[in-house]
Amino acid sequence: MSPANAKLSLGSVHNEHAAIAPTKYGFGTLAIHAGAEPDAATGAVIPPLSLSTTFKQKAVGDFVYEYSRSDNPNRANLEAAIAALENGKHGFAFSSGSATTATVLNTLSPGSHVISVNDVYGGTHRYLNKVAGSIGIETTFVDLANVDNLRDYVRDNTRLVWVETPTNPTLRLVDIAALVEIAHAAGLFVVVDNTFLSPYFQSPLDLGADIVVHSATKYINGHSDVVMGVAATKNDALASKIRFLQNAIGAVPSPFDCYQAQRGIKTLHLRMRQHAINAQRVAEFLEQSPFVESVIYPGLPSHPQHELARRQMRGFGGMVSFRIKGNTHTADRFLQRTRLFTLAESLGGVESLAELPARMTHAGLAPEERNELGITENLIRLSVGVEEAEDLIADLEQALESAVAENDTDFNGNAVVSVN
Repeated sequence: MSPANAKLSLGSVHNEHAAIAPTKYGFGTLAIHAGAEPDAATGAVIPPLSLSTTFKQKAVGDFVYEYSRSDNPNRANLEAAIAALENGKHGFAFSSGSATTATVLNTLSPGSHVISVNDVYGGTHRYLNKVAGSIGIETTFVDLANVDNLRDYVRDNTRLVWVETPTNPTLRLVDIAALVEIAHAAGLFVVVDNTFLSPYFQSPLDLGADIVVHSATKYINGHSDVVMGVAATKNDALASKIRFLQNAIGAVPSPFDCYQAQRGIKTLHLRMRQHAINAQRVAEFLEQSPFVESVIYPGLPSHPQHELARRQMRGFGGMVSFRIKGNTHTADRFLQRTRLFTLAESLGGVESLAELPARMTHAGLAPEERNELGITENLIRLSVGVEEAEDLIADLEQALESAVAENDTDFNGNAVVSVN
């Protein structure tokens, strides 16, 4: 796929603190300049870090900033950048992706019903399944790979559809434009979690979604040193609700984290290109490996929704899942023997990570739920970093060969795994 080169408008960003000209720029230019005006007081090219919790008012009620929970120069800059990159009008930053989820869902009234894609991040599933009910929100989890399924679950009190695409960790896709058409006809809002692709590879708002959210801990920050969530919308009424709740609930990031995340954004376009190049090469290697049962990556023609990926996305991202030949013991051995792929949760950093969803990120799901979603005991999720692709492939090759060699397997049939 060609890199993202759509022209976006800095002038479309609503942020009263950002002096932005209404000129259209490409993604990389926006990533570097949106919300990053040189400091008016000193001329500093990089806006300074503002740690102050409160701000002097010219007179009662006459201020630019009031209190750092409500607003802060660094958060305002970051939010302007997020809105620009997602081609929205309003951007919001929160203390975590989970805080973003909770705040968005708090825009709903008690008694509301939510439809969520069933193959959803474990933390989102946990909130919807175990927490949202306490504020009067009921959730139905639905397979939305076929968007027509949505029609069968809409109720009179359904208000919102929550989507991840690609999903975590089985990388199923949802046709955003088709789903939006059905949802909007029924009077529903659509929220798309865009974490796995970042704004560089996918633009849900341009496909009709009402709100886009991210765990900015991942690709947006990109360096595994900030926990944060972000959201963006073009809808003024929704923005007003989210802004009120952001202040009222107070789950906001620190100025330092905002400063760090915006620094990360400046290389987002460069990082995402290399993540995707490396992931494609890793996926192609794994698909040819005799030690691998199956590979899931939207950039492979073998992915059942490859054509949708080509139509909806500008690139295939840096996440690859595969099933190693064997069982959980084989997967354990593999994860212990990689040298460049670090065994760890999270994703989207410059370094490569590997994990076992069934016992890590998705351990909170019941076994029958995991089985239904295809989150098997031998499914391994890779976050492919920006190291040299040859080194990553060599690391995978040695770990696979070593781990699977301890199976009683002829590689011509099903693996029979020794548990010794």
